[in-house]
Amino acid sequence: MSFPQRSALFIDGSNFFATTKLLDLDIDYSKMLALFADKDDLVRAYYYTALPDAHEPSPIRKLIDFLDYNGFQVVSKQTREFIDPATQKRRIKGNMDMELALDMLKLAPHIEHAYLFSGDGDFCRLLQEVQDLGVKVTVVSSMNTSPVMVADALRRKADHFIELQDIANDITRS
Repeated sequence: MSFPQRSALFIDGSNFFATTKLLDLDIDYSKMLALFADKDDLVRAYYYTALPDAHEPSPIRKLIDFLDYNGFQVVSKQTREFIDPATQKRRIKGNMDMELALDMLKLAPHIEHAYLFSGDGDFCRLLQEVQDLGVKVTVVSSMNTSPVMVADALRRKADHFIELQDIANDITRS
């Protein structure tokens, strides 16, 4: 008899969005949450994203409001605008890696399994630290995109890898 594991989802919003866009997947976040909640004792589902100033229109605000009301803990910060000195072009920055890493490390003593929805190779060291605390880590991303959205080093570091297309029918709108 196996007992459900205490688990948590950590969704790197920008990386996950880019991957699903390349795969032409329309994610149904309620279905995705239900899939993992049925499988495990889901402790938390985090979604990380940078948001533009509240006065700027942004299509992501509607998604963030939905997630906030439907079981996800949204972690966000405002994007910063700067001029790239090399190109003199306006650029927008809003990296959420640190917030995701801190939350995963903070929650690690309370879970047995972490699901990271990202292909960002910068998370390799985080995975090592969390695994050293006894937590299994599954990376959810894709190798079937061009360019490939998951770093080989991250895939190797993970205990398990889920190809996004393999669960697409379970997490997308009909």
